[in-house]
Amino acid sequence: MLTVEKIGGTSMTAFGDVVKNIITHKRTGRELYNRIFIVSAYAGVTNWLLEDKKTGAPGIYHHFINQKDFRQSLDELIIKLKDMNKKYVDLGLDLKVADEFIETRINDAEKYLISLADVLASGYVSRENIFQAAREILASIGESHSAFNSVNILTNKGINATLVDLSGFHDSEPLTIDQRVQQSLRNIDFHNNVTFVTGYTKGVEGIMREFDRGYSEVTFSKVAVAVRADEAIIHKEYHLSSADPNIVGVEKCVPVGFTNYDVADQLADVGMEAIHPKAAKPLEINNINLRIKNTFEPDHPGTLITKNYVGMKKRVEVITGSDKVLIIDIHDPLMVGSVGYDLRIMQDFAKFDISYICKATSANSISLVIWEKDYKEELYKLLESKYQTMFV
Repeated sequence: MLTVEKIGGTSMTAFGDVVKNIITHKRTGRELYNRIFIVSAYAGVTNWLLEDKKTGAPGIYHHFINQKDFRQSLDELIIKLKDMNKKYVDLGLDLKVADEFIETRINDAEKYLISLADVLASGYVSRENIFQAAREILASIGESHSAFNSVNILTNKGINATLVDLSGFHDSEPLTIDQRVQQSLRNIDFHNNVTFVTGYTKGVEGIMREFDRGYSEVTFSKVAVAVRADEAIIHKEYHLSSADPNIVGVEKCVPVGFTNYDVADQLADVGMEAIHPKAAKPLEINNINLRIKNTFEPDHPGTLITKNYVGMKKRVEVITGSDKVLIIDIHDPLMVGSVGYDLRIMQDFAKFDISYICKATSANSISLVIWEKDYKEELYKLLESKYQTMFV
């Protein structure tokens, strides 16, 4: 049975638990193999490289686009990642080799960024394209670091481990994401290896252009489809539960157990992503089941997401909500009986690349719930000029 398994950043940071609870748990000899692991960067590293995902605090990427001294920030990053490496020496990490790898990788990234800064200063190339390239370069560092360390640790434990670095850092082949995935995995003997793959994949279309911080799940999905995995597994620091244990408490929620891809899509639409919806869709289409497991409860089967699962009885499966949303309410007495109001409003939303979470309508009003971060004052002014009453 060939499985493709994604390990999140929080779990990767606790790599001793990953080895004990995921890689070697109740497995010996050849049972260790036939598994492909897609790894995220260690917790916090991508925040340092790009920006803090929760607070928006700027990382090295923002220093670059604002023409600040990003080189000093990269030097500081080398120190941070070398300090992080020290935590894994007891697991078997060869510190000298690991430090040399990450220092070389960051120094090479610095050369690329200096070249991009020079091109940017010339004024001949679109700023957006330069910024996007810088973001891709920086994002790739985190996963290359964690994947390299993982393979080094396992190899030193006597386990056959193979590194697949999809960052394409030292090649200029104009490959799409799918082509790079397929080409990189083509000649690997999965039956006799634990394979570690970087969550970041370099491609001519730019994986971050469409998916941004959800890119590792896209790589996970594409690898699973490429190798025709028997099952796809995501290891998280918590179960896919009936509510958020951080809010209601672990004792007041339970693992979902079984659900289908439609429910997973609904959860993603309100911000509780079991998996990025654009990563889930290829798995669903190719009839690959997805299992969500808790890294720290290795004997628990987790939650299995399948294409056709239907519960034995109707019930509320998950409660979810957010305080990071707002409602745009459009009221117009002329709306009743008229055709096309929804269409025209959606066309205005599309102009600003805004998608709504849910919508409620009545005879004279249409109310749309959107993410607060997506709200734009320009949209409000446009709608206000067209309709009688507007509330936000």
